[in-house]
Amino acid sequence: MTDKRFIRINPEIYQHPFDRKALASLEKMPGLSFLMKKVNEYGIERILRMQTLGSEFKVTPRNFPKLYNPFIETCQILDVNPLPELYLSPGRGQIGTYAFGVEKPTIGVNLEAMEWLTNEELCFLLGHELIRIKGKYMTYQQMVYVLPAIKGLIASTTFGLGAIASNGLELALLNWVVMSKFTADRSGLLACQDMEVAITTLMKVAGIPEEYLTDDTINDFEDQAREFMATNLDSIDQITKVFSFMEFRLSWSVMRMAELFKWVDSGEYQSLLDTGKLPQKTEDTDPEPNPSDWDFISKL
Repeated sequence: MTDKRFIRINPEIYQHPFDRKALASLEKMPGLSFLMKKVNEYGIERILRMQTLGSEFKVTPRNFPKLYNPFIETCQILDVNPLPELYLSPGRGQIGTYAFGVEKPTIGVNLEAMEWLTNEELCFLLGHELIRIKGKYMTYQQMVYVLPAIKGLIASTTFGLGAIASNGLELALLNWVVMSKFTADRSGLLACQDMEVAITTLMKVAGIPEEYLTDDTINDFEDQAREFMATNLDSIDQITKVFSFMEFRLSWSVMRMAELFKWVDSGEYQSLLDTGKLPQKTEDTDPEPNPSDWDFISKL
């Protein structure tokens, strides 16, 4: 694996425009500041940490070197310091990860991820999660875990209109979760530095076992992702956006691969590898989306 390291590179320079726009839309939502206050007031991070420490295995170089070694390698490549804590969670039949912790960042990877992925594929997967520590993601990421439990508090604060506000906030948050995966995948690719590894990782995340990763299935997956590239996420109707991205736990592997192809095709990825900088654009190859495209969420 290439050992190019990205020292002191701000993740915002390779943030996906849809991620940036979804985050801006989320930050305009009524009820967000109240939710952030409640998350801090109830010590949600302490609760999540207690649950993790009390039920999952803390990964060290002694107990799970197959997971710990690519974790250290990925942290070095992406310049993540100090190191977050890493935990191994129970298997659930598919690859899964999580991240939480503003004060004490924690990354979790489940048993299937450790068993099904190669060292390089684990670097992609871990790079996908570690960006949440380097970017300003973790505060909002924690909200995903707690919003269903405390959104009733929001509903009681605006004399009957709070339920509408909390539903709109939840939609904005879930939309951002999906869009943030595009930036996280860019980080994963910078970590593994191999497009073929990114492809096979996303296929495995979608549930395809190793024995089915033949040249034909990989080529068909690439073709499907290229076909999906023609889908303009900004032009689809509002109802489709709402009901699609509410299913944020779907892998969305084909859509994510399509967006990763776009980034590689733009030359930005190779420029970061070669120079640590983005190329000077002679034309608008990656136009900024219209900031109002998701404003309808705030009206729900």
